[in-house]
Amino acid sequence: MISIFDDMSQVTETEVQRMLPLVNEQRRKEALRYKHLFGQFACLKSWLMLQELLKPLGINDLTFSFNEHGKPYLERHPNIHFNLSHCKNGIASAVDKAPIGIDIESFRHFDEALLRKTMNDEEIELINATPEPPESFIAYWTKKEAVLKLRGTGISTDLYQVLDGMGYRLETHIIKQKGYAWSVAYSD
Repeated sequence: MISIFDDMSQVTETEVQRMLPLVNEQRRKEALRYKHLFGQFACLKSWLMLQELLKPLGINDLTFSFNEHGKPYLERHPNIHFNLSHCKNGIASAVDKAPIGIDIESFRHFDEALLRKTMNDEEIELINATPEPPESFIAYWTKKEAVLKLRGTGISTDLYQVLDGMGYRLETHIIKQKGYAWSVAYSD
């Protein structure tokens, strides 16, 4: 199950104050560590989105623990997997009964050094051949990030080979009018 939020006009101090009492103490403390309004909003909103996705499964306790790479999991429900992501244009939450990864990123300019650092030669060729290379770059980046988040390793692996592996399926969406792309990686 996936939830995407992209009505960024709701990012207000009033909305942050409204959401604070709706989350547990752990998440409230985490949200208030952010200095900027958007970070606080995204932290709270992603949690509430996750809560809504877990309701049909009868899960109300959202106490997190973290694996050795920092990937969160539900302490009392280790067989339910989730992932959260946010960027300036959107927030994404995903839940599944198998490992899952989701990433959302805003379109932005990239330079050649970043392209060479994060993409292999074939990916660079495909990105540069598209009419909108920044959109294509972000779509590839969200795919890689979603796979890494599914694996629970973070960016601790060879970025050139991320999409070469088996054991997952990818779904990518480019939301041109809102200026972002998102990808989800599901376990096979």
